[in-house]
Amino acid sequence: MSDRVILEPDTFKLVDFDPAELKALIVGLDQPVTLEIDQTTPLGHTAIRSIDPIVLFAESGALEDPRQLRALNPAGARIELGRMLFRVRDRLDTAFGEVPDDDAISLQEQAAWDAYAVGRIVRAGHSYYDERQRRLYQFRTRHGFSDAGDAAFAALWDGVDLTWPKIAALSAEGNTRAA
Repeated sequence: MSDRVILEPDTFKLVDFDPAELKALIVGLDQPVTLEIDQTTPLGHTAIRSIDPIVLFAESGALEDPRQLRALNPAGARIELGRMLFRVRDRLDTAFGEVPDDDAISLQEQAAWDAYAVGRIVRAGHSYYDERQRRLYQFRTRHGFSDAGDAAFAALWDGVDLTWPKIAALSAEGNTRAA
């Protein structure tokens, strides 16, 4: 499967990432995937650059072990890459519905979609961290701390076959922040 994954760059000089190990983390899609990594920064920005062809971008800090700089953190990278891959998969699924461009998605909707994506990763057994608490906190900081927000988060985290309209609606239901 790793032959369908292209790394840019294909070798690393500034970080100690094993290309084969990194490629093995790109799972769940049958299409070729290009992963561009900016190894010149310890920051952690990630983005989906394109879905046709599939191009993912990550600053190396998003994939690094915070306890051992410049080294790959497979568990953390699995979450970050998996989150992006689920978003790509959702966008390619016509039953998911039409999703606005990333720059048109509110911070609240991004947190809601992240909760849904990472919940699926955890249920698939691909996380060793307490991702639920981390994502719940992220959701609360975007939507407000409330029972309605916690209920919306739970529906997203445990969600199966949700659509974009449902994710957007749950985000709106959980949002107690003033507009």
